[in-house]
Amino acid sequence: MTSPVMTQWDVLRFSDTTAEPATLNIAEETPIGFVYNSVPYAVMMGTLQDLEDYAYGFSVTERLVSQASSIRSVRIETAEDGVTLSLDIAGEDFRRLLQSRRAMTGRTGCGVCGSEDLKSLHAALPPAPTMPPVPLAAIRQAVNHLAEHQTLNAQVHMVHGAAWCGPDGTIRIIREDVGRHNALDKLIGAGLRQNISFAEGFCLITSRCSYEMAQKAILAGFSTLVAVSAPTARALQLAEQAGLTIVALARNTSRCLFTGSVKKEPNS
Repeated sequence: MTSPVMTQWDVLRFSDTTAEPATLNIAEETPIGFVYNSVPYAVMMGTLQDLEDYAYGFSVTERLVSQASSIRSVRIETAEDGVTLSLDIAGEDFRRLLQSRRAMTGRTGCGVCGSEDLKSLHAALPPAPTMPPVPLAAIRQAVNHLAEHQTLNAQVHMVHGAAWCGPDGTIRIIREDVGRHNALDKLIGAGLRQNISFAEGFCLITSRCSYEMAQKAILAGFSTLVAVSAPTARALQLAEQAGLTIVALARNTSRCLFTGSVKKEPNS
């Protein structure tokens, strides 16, 4: 069986004493081209789900457009060698995009591939919204139930997820992709298209919390970012500057507060 997002692959599964044939679902990794006002900009490797969300999230978090309303339309064009997302954007944003001259082919989930200089990594970011601290119990609730919401990962066992969780830990929106940055962009794009404010609750990602993941979370308006894996020092420095709370190494039994504050549980 082959689909746009996964295919089946015959393997030989070994145990300590036996070897037996098996068939596994494997995630597809597809080139996704971004074209703005007929000008090619980037090719990313990703999963062919929620592509309009991806178009919006990528465009805003990479600061190619000043706001979601600058995107006038998104057209998805499928070809034998991949998919093209053709966006019509406002003239002022398009002129700025041409001046940036960034063109690149991104590996799966590439974060800052193709940035022309270091200055582009340090452009001023807005402050994270000031919100009541997220309860630790809510974070535990979301982490404990994350796997059951990752429907694609349940079949292929290797895609990343990014979820928006309410203050009580309820997972409200989740997006998945072979790339961690792509999954977060898709989540952000879904919120932009639905006019959702992400300030309430928190963002939960299945990956490490690197610099560009923190930057995307800040640009999306999250107040708290929770990561299953560890953060980098640069991500923490950026979070402190913007006022973003980061909780990482978030597992079923423990979690670590790196920046900001959370609402502690009784007797903790």
